[in-house]
Amino acid sequence: MAKLSTLLDQIDSGTIVLPEFQRGYVWNREQVRGLMRSLYRGYPVGSLLLWETAATDVATRGGTTGGGIRLMLLDGQQRITSLYGVIRGRPPAFFDGDPKAFTGLYFNVETEVFEFYTRAKMASDPRWVNVTELFQQGPAFHVAQFSDTPKLLNKYLDRLNRLHQITEREFYDEKITGADKDVDEVVDIFNRVNSGGTKLSKGDLALAKVCAQWPVARRTMREVINRWREQGFRFTFDWLLRATTAVATGRTTFEALNRVDAAQFRDALERTIAHTDTFLEELSGRLGLDHDRVLKSKSSVIVVVRLLDLNGGSFDSSAHRDKVLYWYLNSALWARYSATTETTMQRDFEVLERSGVEGLITVLEQWRGGSLEVRPHDFEGSSASRFYPLLYLLTRVGDARDLRTGRPLRLEYLDSGLSLQQHKIFPTMLLRGRGKATENANLCFLSEESARAIGNRPPEDYLAEMEAAHPGVLASQWIPSDPQLWRAERWRDFFAARRELLAREAQRFLTELRDGTAGTDALPLRPASVVVENADDPRAVQVRDLINELQRLGCSAPDRDTEVPDPQTGRTLAVAEAFWPYGLQAGQGSPVLLVSDSAEADLPRLKELGYEVFTSVDTLLGYVKRRNAEAAGEQLVEQKAVAEQPREENEPLLRELGVALRSLYDRARDEAGYTPSQLLSMIADLGPLGAARRLLHAPTVSDGFSALWERGRLDLTVEAVVCEPRFAPLFTEEELETARRRLNQFGYSVDSAA
Repeated sequence: MAKLSTLLDQIDSGTIVLPEFQRGYVWNREQVRGLMRSLYRGYPVGSLLLWETAATDVATRGGTTGGGIRLMLLDGQQRITSLYGVIRGRPPAFFDGDPKAFTGLYFNVETEVFEFYTRAKMASDPRWVNVTELFQQGPAFHVAQFSDTPKLLNKYLDRLNRLHQITEREFYDEKITGADKDVDEVVDIFNRVNSGGTKLSKGDLALAKVCAQWPVARRTMREVINRWREQGFRFTFDWLLRATTAVATGRTTFEALNRVDAAQFRDALERTIAHTDTFLEELSGRLGLDHDRVLKSKSSVIVVVRLLDLNGGSFDSSAHRDKVLYWYLNSALWARYSATTETTMQRDFEVLERSGVEGLITVLEQWRGGSLEVRPHDFEGSSASRFYPLLYLLTRVGDARDLRTGRPLRLEYLDSGLSLQQHKIFPTMLLRGRGKATENANLCFLSEESARAIGNRPPEDYLAEMEAAHPGVLASQWIPSDPQLWRAERWRDFFAARRELLAREAQRFLTELRDGTAGTDALPLRPASVVVENADDPRAVQVRDLINELQRLGCSAPDRDTEVPDPQTGRTLAVAEAFWPYGLQAGQGSPVLLVSDSAEADLPRLKELGYEVFTSVDTLLGYVKRRNAEAAGEQLVEQKAVAEQPREENEPLLRELGVALRSLYDRARDEAGYTPSQLLSMIADLGPLGAARRLLHAPTVSDGFSALWERGRLDLTVEAVVCEPRFAPLFTEEELETARRRLNQFGYSVDSAA
């Protein structure tokens, strides 16, 4: 047994350290709050597992130099790190994560609850005590705060003392001892202990062995990964480790690193970083693929890194470079490494060593049935599809001109540094209830100023004007010139015609790359700043606001608009609006997907593979809130009213509100073909006023709001009912403003409706 105060002192002295193979800190605020609540109430909080060793060849974080016995924390990192951060007011030396998870925790001496600081609630209420200050200054320091309430002073001080005394709490600590224990055996023990939590991947295991010989390996890799992220490219530790393995051994499996010593690994890592930089520069400068959203198939980049290493770190010529780029583009477009990655890549490594890039191209052609031709249907799908980068590439390298000014987009960017903006030819409002405005065939790129000037005008209102002012500008953006296709009802024909034009241009450019005849610029393309058009439909706003809210609640940032392939066949199982491949909190839980249309996703196969799939923003947000409430040791309680309850004279108005909201159910079902089943449940659970307020205080619009917008019936939303003048006395001005803003934002004029 060990007292918490002793454990914290041992961390300060460098006796307790973290083995380098451990992942970083991944807890969120609710987990920290739950831990403090459990300790305060005397609940069990689990034991610790420590490795007691004098070994000096095991890489650690947070220790001091020199020999001596050290205790390596194997199980309990998240708990001990949280307690250290709250009590000491700073992260421990071995910390690697976000300190906001344990910064600013307060304790209410009246209600005995823990919450993180919110100015509106706590600034003028002395009953909220900063927990870190309590541990650093002691309970007596707070006597003056409660001098105005002498009857409560003893009760409050007793509670503060009880909280302060958790540093005397004893933790059961189990130790692994014995000189015969090595890092491999301890890592295996760690994995078994953490089978339900942060189990190490094969990459983690390999990196643990590397760090045993070269302690700063993880830090060095983290620094370069952060540098690439600042440049717009997101790579993972596993990716960099696999690429380094390929350079060091010519193999794809991490087990190959068992034959590589620290000096060899360090040299291979340096070459891997240099080769990756070389390729990213060429990819950006030659093709304009200059940010992560258009960098598809990072596995293909590993093959190019291997090619560059075999070739002395450079390309033979511009023609050789273009052939490599041709192979990379096609391997990404056709998802060469979406299934059985290690086996397929190893075969390609062998082909590469025998026949170079020509061999890779031949194998790719054979794998695709003898042809890599781009066809119009390949451009079907949205900006989440594999062919979106090709559309972007054609704009960057071709002769595309700005529709409004007629200026070449490449030159405009090079000369003035202006950003490009993704523009929808048919605006979202025009396609509402018809097709997806984010289809590749509906997207083009303009300067930000031009995109703002065109706004949401329908194409039949502006395309003829643009072509008359700048002849040929439509053809430069592969936009059909037939005015009949610009009408809203002809959107399907427009999309089909534009796919034909895009496929023709893409095939022309790819063929020139393959043959080495594509023209080259005197100056390489500089990275462009690309602005995605502001979300102009409720679903896009929902997803954006959901992600912001989930990150506020401690979840990781997801991948946006990405295909999720079957690891065995490569078949696309879903196009996820948001995808957390390592769980909502990195290293914890199963992969999570948010998909808008369950009919387009293979839900049984995704479930079989262990994915958690949500098709509703409301459901996913509710799931996270329930999970966080459980982590905090609380129940998620829906309140019947967010603000003050209405006065008695408003009771007849409350009954009217209930009638109005219940009528929405019947009208939405009968008039719009949408059944808002959740609305009746909310009214039953919370009452009509509570249901309305819950929706108004949500971080984003509801699924029902989005569904009714698609049907052109925002008049059937709860927000529309709230905005009826007769119900104004029931709501605060902030609530009314929220309802008005949401409706006006999506084209429903509250004033005209009134």
